[in-house]
Amino acid sequence: MLDTRAALNLAEVAEAARRRLDPAYWDFFAGGAGDERTVRGNEEAFARRAIVPRVLRGVGARDLRIELFGAGLDMPVLLAPTAFHRLAHPDGETATARAAAEAGTVMVVSMAATQPIEQIAATGALLWFQLYPQPDLAFTAAVVRRAEAAGCRALVVTADSPVFGRRERDLRHGFLALPDGLACENMRDGGGVLRDIAMDAELSWDRIAWLRERTSLPIVLKGVLHPADARLAVEHGVDALLVSNHGGRQLDGAVATLDALPAIVDAVGGRLPILLDGGIRRGTDVLTALALGADAVAIGRPVVWGLAMAGTAGVRHVLELLRAELDHALALAGATRLADLTADLIAVPRG
Repeated sequence: MLDTRAALNLAEVAEAARRRLDPAYWDFFAGGAGDERTVRGNEEAFARRAIVPRVLRGVGARDLRIELFGAGLDMPVLLAPTAFHRLAHPDGETATARAAAEAGTVMVVSMAATQPIEQIAATGALLWFQLYPQPDLAFTAAVVRRAEAAGCRALVVTADSPVFGRRERDLRHGFLALPDGLACENMRDGGGVLRDIAMDAELSWDRIAWLRERTSLPIVLKGVLHPADARLAVEHGVDALLVSNHGGRQLDGAVATLDALPAIVDAVGGRLPILLDGGIRRGTDVLTALALGADAVAIGRPVVWGLAMAGTAGVRHVLELLRAELDHALALAGATRLADLTADLIAVPRG
């Protein structure tokens, strides 16, 4: 049984994970590209905002539920795609999926998962599947069919990775491949042969059109930071956007996701749902993102921290911390429902 008194916030969960993980694996999960300016910037963007609460609004019992693609979720916090969960815990992605199911939310399964999508889906969790479109179109189509057959409810297409990010922590450790016994299990072809994930520098909007013709699943485009790309996404029939800079793991110096959010919201004009990841560490961060126009947020590193700390129980603890903090923040900000959160509740203090 997890003693929640041992980790009262996500920073303490992270410290518990750091103590348990091999230093090379900790740096893989914690690190980012270059000088890690964007890793820090994602959190700093939340620190620059202040909540301007309303009072005497009779908030009563709060309602954290949302609906995405016809599925009701108990909270507006999703599990972002993160690779290699078996580096954090032997039970890997299935442990994470069980926690997502218990919390009543969505897990986005990474294409670089260390367990196959079929095994993860057997937990009964509500799953979306993250896709790096591969240069081999036939293989990409086969991966999509496999995700569909496993019951995934959406495809999350990562658009910000034409090449791999340069992560100096990994280079310093020489961590360039998974240890023996682990593999990216969703990269096996029909004959069971394991392929490497290829970044495609030729990736363009044509590939989104190609994908749209081959699946009826909703397409969530992940990695959008520029409002012009948000408008193009609407034109190309994308079903939702995930405002993301890959957790600072690709282009160092990229704009923080929270700073990019308002312009994306304006560009989309309510035509499709907008999600955000990067830097969510408190329930007040969730509140801030929702007030500035996100329909939901996704968390990456905190999920892996919880997994490393205590498997399924650790991930569930991370989600319950954020749920409780968000509920508390809603009450103090004068909101009953998530729809009550509006941009006038958020300020950027001078100085």
